[in-house]
Amino acid sequence: MTDRAAPPADRTDTRLRRAVTGPLLFLFVLGDVLGAGVYALAGQVAAEVGGAIWVPLLVALLLALLTAASYAELATKYPRAGGSAVYAERAFRQPLVAFLVGFSMLAAGVTSAAGLALAFAGDYLGVFLDVPATPAALVFLLLVALLNARGIRESLSANLVMTLVEVSGLVLVVVLGAVVLGRGDGDLGRTVEFPPGVAPTSAVLAAALLAYYSFVGFETSANLAEEVRDVRRVYPRALFGALLTAGVVYVLVGLAASVVLPPEELAASSGPLLEVVRAADAGVPDWLFSAVALVAVANGALLTMIMASRMTYGMAEQRLLPGVLGRVLPNRRTPWVAIAVTTLVAMALTLVGDLSTLANTVVLLLLFVFLSTNTAVLVLRRDSVATEHFRAPTVLPVLGIASCLLLLWQQEAQVWGLAALLLLAGVVLYLVTRLAGRRPSAAGGAPRG
Repeated sequence: MTDRAAPPADRTDTRLRRAVTGPLLFLFVLGDVLGAGVYALAGQVAAEVGGAIWVPLLVALLLALLTAASYAELATKYPRAGGSAVYAERAFRQPLVAFLVGFSMLAAGVTSAAGLALAFAGDYLGVFLDVPATPAALVFLLLVALLNARGIRESLSANLVMTLVEVSGLVLVVVLGAVVLGRGDGDLGRTVEFPPGVAPTSAVLAAALLAYYSFVGFETSANLAEEVRDVRRVYPRALFGALLTAGVVYVLVGLAASVVLPPEELAASSGPLLEVVRAADAGVPDWLFSAVALVAVANGALLTMIMASRMTYGMAEQRLLPGVLGRVLPNRRTPWVAIAVTTLVAMALTLVGDLSTLANTVVLLLLFVFLSTNTAVLVLRRDSVATEHFRAPTVLPVLGIASCLLLLWQQEAQVWGLAALLLLAGVVLYLVTRLAGRRPSAAGGAPRG
């Protein structure tokens, strides 16, 4: 659906290169959603719903699509790097609110990249190389930064290859499930079985909250809107197409895992899909699946750091961060200072550990961002622009707000505490920026004095 209106401030000029085509954007979103989490997801979901793994995955997809509709409207209405922070600044006209939304996104992204670096340098890499985890994680982040700085097209071309590899690993699981079922060893009836004594509705809700994490990543694509060719036509198709594709893959993987193994065996493993491959006994070596997992982790880290650097650049362009962060390489036209700073922060986070708490904090911070974006799309309906753009039915952002509140309600006190500390650090950084003379302004405006 599109909306045509009249006036101003929808800038179409950019200092970034418009090198992202529709297929590249589709694969960017798909690669970010089909991340490393899915390789451990089946066991955790099985612990909640038994063999009906596919049901909460489908529910989580529907929840993600609600917020994706808001991103589709805002990214095509305001195609600027900076994503959620830009939308918050336009909607609420409070620089501190916009800063905290952007800071939440940055904190979540950089923390996630640090966690993925540690995951890359752990047991998966240990199958091939016996090296200390922390130095390997630091080298890994450096290589990701160099690829990011080389150019958006080169980065997304690498993403294309890695996305195909990680998708092929999941397709392998689906095929093996069909092979096992075909030879009479699988149990299709398990796919509709719930744990005894558990209400199916409550079990599906609990598991859907867990499964929602596997769809997080689509929001990073809004930060590439300034680099997408024909963004208003291409962006919604790529976003919804990638989410739906990921949802179909997840549902099929859930069905295959349940057919091959009982839920208690899946729940007992930290690598449930590897257990599925082993149980299928079809001659697939363990090292092959470890290699696929490494590619999935590397792809997630690359896409996350692309998002973090573009978010930093966009906030600098909006005068919410120091202007030096908006500098770009003359020939490559990539935001090199933003890439360097976000990489250094991610490297520092790899030294402090506790991966599980950091991962939960990532989810909580992103829910704040989603809540802001779903609210912003309603507020900005009164702000018309002169070009056509996607328009979501009003009920979708309203339901998106409700879904964010529901998910926030489920978070633990410890995670709330860590998120509060991170946001407090953001407030301090905001005040320091003001004192340094870089007082934030309304989106697109001049610095206030």
